[in-house]
Amino acid sequence: MSPTNNLSARLPKDGATGPDELLDIFLGWTADQGLSLYPAQEEAILEVMAGSHVILATPTGSGKSLVATASHFRTLATGGRAFYTSPIKALVSEKFFACCEELGPENVGLMTGDASVNRDAPIICCTAEVLANMALREGSGIDASTVVMDEFHFYGDPERGMAWQLPLLLLPRTTFLLMSATLGDTARVEEGLRDLSGKPPVVISSDERPVPLEYTYAKDPLHETINDLVSANKAPVYLVHFTQRACAEQAQALTSVALLSKEERKEIARATGDFDFDSPYGKELSRYLRHGVGLHHGGLLPKYRLLVERLARKGLLKVICGTDTLGVGVNVPIRTVLFTQLAKFDGERSRLLNVREFKQISGRAGRRGFDERGYVVCQAPAHIIENRRLAAKAALQRGKKFVRAKPPKGFVPWDEKTFEGLIANPPEALQATFQVDHGLLLALLQRDPDTMREGDGFDALMALIERSHTSEGVTERLKHIAQERLDELILAGLVHSDSPDGDTGQWRVDENLQTDFSLMHTLSLFLVGALETLTPSAPAYGLNVLSFVEATLENPRAVLYQQERRLKDTLITQWKAEGVEYEERMRRLEEVTWPKPCAEQIYTLYNLFAQSHPWVANEHIAPKSIARDMFERYISFNDYVRDLGLQRMEGVLLRYLNTTYKSLAQTVPQDAKDESILDIEAFLRTTLERVDSSLLREWEKMTQVSAPGDVHQGPVDISADAKAFRARIRSELHHLVRCLSTEDFDGAARALKQVPEDPWQAERLRAEVEGFTESHGRLRFDHQARLSQ
Repeated sequence: MSPTNNLSARLPKDGATGPDELLDIFLGWTADQGLSLYPAQEEAILEVMAGSHVILATPTGSGKSLVATASHFRTLATGGRAFYTSPIKALVSEKFFACCEELGPENVGLMTGDASVNRDAPIICCTAEVLANMALREGSGIDASTVVMDEFHFYGDPERGMAWQLPLLLLPRTTFLLMSATLGDTARVEEGLRDLSGKPPVVISSDERPVPLEYTYAKDPLHETINDLVSANKAPVYLVHFTQRACAEQAQALTSVALLSKEERKEIARATGDFDFDSPYGKELSRYLRHGVGLHHGGLLPKYRLLVERLARKGLLKVICGTDTLGVGVNVPIRTVLFTQLAKFDGERSRLLNVREFKQISGRAGRRGFDERGYVVCQAPAHIIENRRLAAKAALQRGKKFVRAKPPKGFVPWDEKTFEGLIANPPEALQATFQVDHGLLLALLQRDPDTMREGDGFDALMALIERSHTSEGVTERLKHIAQERLDELILAGLVHSDSPDGDTGQWRVDENLQTDFSLMHTLSLFLVGALETLTPSAPAYGLNVLSFVEATLENPRAVLYQQERRLKDTLITQWKAEGVEYEERMRRLEEVTWPKPCAEQIYTLYNLFAQSHPWVANEHIAPKSIARDMFERYISFNDYVRDLGLQRMEGVLLRYLNTTYKSLAQTVPQDAKDESILDIEAFLRTTLERVDSSLLREWEKMTQVSAPGDVHQGPVDISADAKAFRARIRSELHHLVRCLSTEDFDGAARALKQVPEDPWQAERLRAEVEGFTESHGRLRFDHQARLSQ
């Protein structure tokens, strides 16, 4: 790390941390970075150093991240603890690495639910849900001097908004910095902060963009629009789609367009020459990149998204086909934002974009320090463009009549006036969402009484509802629902009064309810109890434990639909061979779904559990077999992707396997784990590590280059747990033998890469195996035989 970049190295040695001195140090650092402050930036930094709550509403590209860095620096200098939150893990990870670079990796930690690094650090980067659950559990006892909430407009999200509201209701001693380019009216948030902490927030807003925007409504075909933009030096172009499929299809279509010069193609080849495109989708993505086209959506592996971001920052990509999530702050430099449509499917219905969504995405256009202006282009609907072309053709043919193209089924009408309205109108006012469920009440009832300002957890919930940023009528309705939830928990025998008569005193959670039950693991209690019904000596014990774990996880529908499709194809072929009539085949297919091991047993246990645990009423148990299917067949990640045709959804499968591994490792009690379960854990862990371990690897790399005197965290001793270590070795060796037996010599070589000065390259392995097979016959790996032993 360069000493010039390391802001923490400039902390006063004598411990003097007055606001004026800290401000001088910070401004000196920004000057050394070659940064000049905008008026809104300067005002916000002054207020942050003074210890004020700040609501910062300035356009994208106006330097809000620098204000966040000022807040972190002040907290670090004054011995406090800071939290940075955002709505998506990609942005949390990006901010984590940036903070490591600026403030030293020993001072920065990461908590996303999927990954946890240096979690006791004085600066924590986490998703909003992580902080919300910590606030619920610990209340005012949480060590959080300052909280920076990035992309704060998510406060108004109907499903996730509570994660942004709860810290504002539960942390009276915390100083907040709330940031977004599209806040709208924040009067209710301001009032809530003032009531909670006793100090009014400072609102700093500006409509002045460092890079002004130019808007265009395009009526030419999409490929012509893109060509024109690239030719006019308006690339990189962020091509906005609202489905992953549309992103991939458009990237494929653009490979037929000459976007790069010969020298630009060579530069991309040099930049990606050492990158390992080793997954099934890797070769396809590599081909897109060589044409100057990037992809960025949740279906990609994290390492591919990071590669696209890195290439974009180097200016090597002309077009990036991305979903609207790319508009949520991820650092990808864009000159032009091109909307392919102004409507999206939101999970329930197709609707027009609202103003906040449009401005959030379009605000990515224009790069400070690179562009004099940014460009926002909206394509007219495809059928309108086609009719325009047909009309022009007919005019050349002396008014010849033509059949007008019709809009696609389900089309939500929009036109140039829609586009103009989205440009001109301000973002909608933020509407708070507050919901009361059993999980929220239980979390408050389980809190340490010393952290409570009110009586017991129920009193705390009623006070929380009173402080919530909702209307008076909604507040009364929520209080009524809270009483109903308490009565249901009392009736279930899970909540008791600590008084002898049971009518007075404080409410307490039954001691048999595990203390780590949380909103993030609603079905973990069911899982722990259900596992007790399994027989450890049964041959399939480990596999059945895995099935119980998978049943508590959210369905990755893209993977399950592909499983169902493969099973139906197999059965149709079988039934045809058996002479089953067409009508009967169709009838049978209606009953076919994806594999659901132990389904009858799981459903029975869950129904019994739900009778006495009413908070699971809105949860759905979901038997499935993805991790189990992979382990039973001992199939690699890449082979599984190919088998099910998941090339465009590799990231979905990876996230699911990661969640499965964490649940198996953390929720299943240690005394319930035998060798078979440890083998499954080892299989999942090594699978995840082989596919994409970029997050930990990047952090470890940073700790090795930090400044002298920094605290280093040594490598984890994987042999500390002897049983788990043996299982890990078995898993690694099984994978190696499987690669050799299937003649996947590249995979076998990768499995041996961690050996220092490894001489075992793919060609040598091939030669050795061929020599072995000549003398001993073909190498064979039988995982089923191993399982039956």
